[in-house]
Amino acid sequence: MRALLLILGLAWTLPALADTSDPVELIRQTTGEMFALIDANRSEYEADPALLETELRDRLLPRLDTVYSARLVLGRHGRGLEREQVEAFAEALAELLMSRYATGLLEFRSRDQVEILPLAGDNTERSTRVRTRIRLDSGNRAPVDYVLRKTGDEWRVFDVIIEGISYVATFRTQIGEEIRRDGFERMLARLEAGEIDVDIES
Repeated sequence: MRALLLILGLAWTLPALADTSDPVELIRQTTGEMFALIDANRSEYEADPALLETELRDRLLPRLDTVYSARLVLGRHGRGLEREQVEAFAEALAELLMSRYATGLLEFRSRDQVEILPLAGDNTERSTRVRTRIRLDSGNRAPVDYVLRKTGDEWRVFDVIIEGISYVATFRTQIGEEIRRDGFERMLARLEAGEIDVDIES
């Protein structure tokens, strides 16, 4: 279940034409645009998921704060690394997510499944949480929240929290285990080769 919700979370993050100056409106616009994209091309994507994967890269990656997210995932293991190493890790992690979730996104069929809630609690330009609720086939509503920070004039997503579980924290635990066992360079090579499959159900 969390795997499908993370698919939903990542896929509704920030297409190129979204209003990136307001975090709630950004998520709201993205919801409509991604559903429109899927509805218009579903048969093509089902026949060739690589087409959807390309769309996700083009629309999502420019709006995700991938390097900042990667640094959070690396945690203390990122100390002393060159920026090029962190960027390579960020790119490899993003590729894993794009390839893994392109097909799963097709499981969601209605924009009515999503409710976007008003901002609540303490939010700053360093960390703002946009809350959504996803209606599942069972009728239950699952929380999928986006954590954004403002860089320049734009808001960018750096974490997705699904049913209270942060994907950054989950990845940090599992990637940390890989680094402790094999070292950063070996972990990165395995990640780039598709040999590491992070388990978001943990």
